[in-house]
Amino acid sequence: MKTVILCGGLGTRLAEETQIKPKPMVEIGGKPILWHVMKIYDQAGFNDFILPLGYKGEQIKAYFLNYHMLSSDCSVNTRDGRVQSMRQSQEQWQVHMMDTGAETLTGGRLKRCESHLRPHGTFMLTYGDGVANIDVKAVVDFHRQHGKIATMTTVRPPARFGTMRFNGKQIIEFTEKSQTDSGWINGGFFVFEPEIFDYLHDDQTILERTPLEQLALKGQLMAFQHEGFWQCMDTMRDKLMLEARFKNQQADWLKINDKVADAIA
Repeated sequence: MKTVILCGGLGTRLAEETQIKPKPMVEIGGKPILWHVMKIYDQAGFNDFILPLGYKGEQIKAYFLNYHMLSSDCSVNTRDGRVQSMRQSQEQWQVHMMDTGAETLTGGRLKRCESHLRPHGTFMLTYGDGVANIDVKAVVDFHRQHGKIATMTTVRPPARFGTMRFNGKQIIEFTEKSQTDSGWINGGFFVFEPEIFDYLHDDQTILERTPLEQLALKGQLMAFQHEGFWQCMDTMRDKLMLEARFKNQQADWLKINDKVADAIA
């Protein structure tokens, strides 16, 4: 099954990093967050990816064009320039990169991938800036069981602020807000049937607006409720938090084993 990872946005709220690189290439633990997202699927046995590119997409292309050599041991013959790989990279990914336009919106980027996806049936999609300790296989199983066009993974956003009650100017109750107090939001990690393309029209289509709204009204959008860890990297605060979790071996989205540890090292 193919997995689409949206990689074309500007990432304006992370301008400290995205002025010089696309958001999916911002690093967590020495690896682009895109690598972390792909690893979530790889750990579940899915390794065929389509990356719709936009802003600074050439950097993502360069990363994967050089990935095999940079992640392997190699020897170079300086006389004739021959290069020999001595140790294979751990990842066995098929990565299709498609230029989908600098100004194209999320639904438009997916629409441009239609010819690569529709013939293959069910596919997955997520964003290039969000990680979770999600059971991808469980999401796919849930999707196949309900038989609708679309499954959206819903999550509870990490709580940031406490709540309080007042009597005039006096605070009479203060409670640190828990994550379970928050409503459900779109967490990415979608599964779609090819009929989704009937709801996408042009480059200016926003996937999360009319297409998903129409699917919901028609009873064709189902929610896989993920109660575990989820975090998007929207701001520098988010990046630093993910970095801290990684440094403290709390990268919940990775199944830390010998292969993953070796790839990160």
